[in-house]
Amino acid sequence: MRISINAFLSPEHNAPFAISAMVATMFFIAYAQLFGSVFILLFYLVWLPLLVMDPRAVIGDPRPLYWIFAFSIFACLSFFWSAVPGLSLRGGLQYLSTIVCALVAARVVPVKAMVLGMSLGASLVLLYSLIFGHFDYDPLDGVYSFIGAFASKNQLGMFAALGVFASFSLVFILRVQMMWRILALMSGAFGAFSLYAAQSATSTITIAATIAVTVAAVFLKRFSPRHRTVLFLSIVPAAAIGLLIALSTGLFGAILGVFGKDATLTGRTYLWQRGLEIAHEQPIFGLGFQGFWVQGFSRPEVLWQQFYIASRAGFHFHNTYIEAAVELGYIGLILLSAVILGLLVGYLRCLLSSGARNEDVALFGLVTLFIGRSFFEVDFLNQYTIGSFLIYYCAGALTKPVAGTVGRASVRLYPQFAGSEGFHVPRRGGHG
Repeated sequence: MRISINAFLSPEHNAPFAISAMVATMFFIAYAQLFGSVFILLFYLVWLPLLVMDPRAVIGDPRPLYWIFAFSIFACLSFFWSAVPGLSLRGGLQYLSTIVCALVAARVVPVKAMVLGMSLGASLVLLYSLIFGHFDYDPLDGVYSFIGAFASKNQLGMFAALGVFASFSLVFILRVQMMWRILALMSGAFGAFSLYAAQSATSTITIAATIAVTVAAVFLKRFSPRHRTVLFLSIVPAAAIGLLIALSTGLFGAILGVFGKDATLTGRTYLWQRGLEIAHEQPIFGLGFQGFWVQGFSRPEVLWQQFYIASRAGFHFHNTYIEAAVELGYIGLILLSAVILGLLVGYLRCLLSSGARNEDVALFGLVTLFIGRSFFEVDFLNQYTIGSFLIYYCAGALTKPVAGTVGRASVRLYPQFAGSEGFHVPRRGGHG
């Protein structure tokens, strides 16, 4: 029995593989720390063999990817000045390989399949945590929280938020077939329950804000491109003013109070202060990629002790940009910001253009979710994390070649997958 290569590489025909690959990726990445290197090898086994099948189709023209790889390459180079060069080089290469896998996924997995896989994968991850997870006492909050099979309720909250967002996207944006909508609604309800159990303020607030922004994007898409731009330029200042009012009137503090948080965000403001102080010591190049949180170094040992981190691992400054500044200095921060700004500008241009599609809205919402979380968490700055995989999937989708332009340096803002029900797309002028 021969299996066509299109069953793996063609977004028009590979829905079963694409969905299964995303489900497996969600589960392997979620519990790689629990099950060790076996799950990491399985993660590689899902994506890297696709490079061997048809390198030209999967890799394509690498030139549009420079802004995506710049940060990870700089992270690899940081071993030259890192106090732990071996750790920085290994971490940088692993981070780079995670990005490569994400870009392979962006080439071969259509958005509907990705979101469906994310929905089913999040449900599988949460189900495992529900069966084998446990509650843990947080000495800073003074409460017991359900953390599942993770080391932190924030990790459980992130997968729960992804499940909720995937369900919302499938039902209200991508409008998949009824069977998938029913499964998506079940997944969304499971995710909402897990959010409640985890009591993660970060995940709950950011998913609520993300859905609000995504609904606004759906609303904008109903107008002509010219009117979209006018409305966008009106909504953004209004939203900024509303945020300032919320901060000045204490509304934000009241919302935090619902989750049992205080103005320090359970010690985050102190962590941010310490992170900024450490970043200013070596502001240009930083301490080296993953060169701060090292056992035996005095400053992380003090912070682990202050925040009751008995494992002395898996901790960070709870802010992606401060973490980047500490490890890779201003240069690394600029390169990471280029990725974030590239994603925002790219998807905004796409949404405001005449060719905006529902898939664009879904990925814009996913980018918004991770950017919102980046001010309180570190989701896409490490290897083998679902945040790194998904954020670079979105980046890779912006640089996918236009169908029918193989061999030319043509780039589009987003791969155009036609059809609102299902995944089949008729060929139009070639295979990209």
